[in-house]
Amino acid sequence: MRIPVGGGTSGGSVGGEGIRVAVEGCCHGELDAIYASVLETQKRNGLTIDLLLICGDFQACRNEQDLNCMAVPQKYRTMASFYKYYSGEVVAPMLTIFVGGNHEASNHLWELFHGGWVAPNIYYLGHAGVVEVGGLRIAGLSGIFKGGDYRQGHWERPPYDNGSMRSAYHVREYDIWKLMQISAPVDIFLSHDWPRGVHRHGNERRLLQSKRFLEQEVQSNTLGNPHTVPVMQMLKPDYWFAAHLHTKFAALVKHDDDGVNGLVARTKFLSLDKCLPNRDFLVLSFLSLSLALSFPLFLVGCSISLSLSLSLSCSLFPSLSCC
Repeated sequence: MRIPVGGGTSGGSVGGEGIRVAVEGCCHGELDAIYASVLETQKRNGLTIDLLLICGDFQACRNEQDLNCMAVPQKYRTMASFYKYYSGEVVAPMLTIFVGGNHEASNHLWELFHGGWVAPNIYYLGHAGVVEVGGLRIAGLSGIFKGGDYRQGHWERPPYDNGSMRSAYHVREYDIWKLMQISAPVDIFLSHDWPRGVHRHGNERRLLQSKRFLEQEVQSNTLGNPHTVPVMQMLKPDYWFAAHLHTKFAALVKHDDDGVNGLVARTKFLSLDKCLPNRDFLVLSFLSLSLALSFPLFLVGCSISLSLSLSLSCSLFPSLSCC
């Protein structure tokens, strides 16, 4: 499916110069705050963002029924701000594309299993899907990995109980199979969960300093989804963005076989935090249609740690030009 940068349902393009993209980690219903951050960054840097990508926990709650189908502790069951975009009270200021996570209104996203518009200018990639935006091919996988449910079908139907509203967002073998049928190149891949073992391609020590509870999974190599590893190896996207663990983590995954023109194919992985003050939850970049970053990359979040964040990303992503 082709989506014009200005939104809508038919093809479009931004021309030869490229497309300015913002990527956000876990949304948790904070659309107002996320859009405000993007717009403020636009204003400060004198640029316009064409596309916003969100890596899950979107929480597209339209009403109380949706809220009651969202697997979160009771204290987090709030309507947040999506309902205003759904009703048309406000309109997303830029085209927004998202995947689902493990804190979603399961009933709402099930209605759009193959993807679709949840509100004007806001598009859901479905449980597994791919779209083209301004010449960029963007694929995505919703949910998280749970071994016991992986080989089941998507059997869950409303009304959900406490178990099915959770298993509804567990990745299934069918979702992976669909992604493995993609034949054309993919530029950007979105997921909520991390591909298993991606932590080995970045700064593990720093990851464990900020997330000590991950130590056992890191040491046993059980962190993340093992079934997205062959997806990454086959599609070899230039960029893979994820979230879920509420931390910023960069990695550079080199693939075994040669890429285009004899160059080693590699995927630049970046996980982002959730939308809160003093967190690295948003990255802004300029992607040319050849996928070479020719515009400074901005990490928006904690101003105190901003220079450190940029240094980490630049050291792992040598092709990035950072401010």
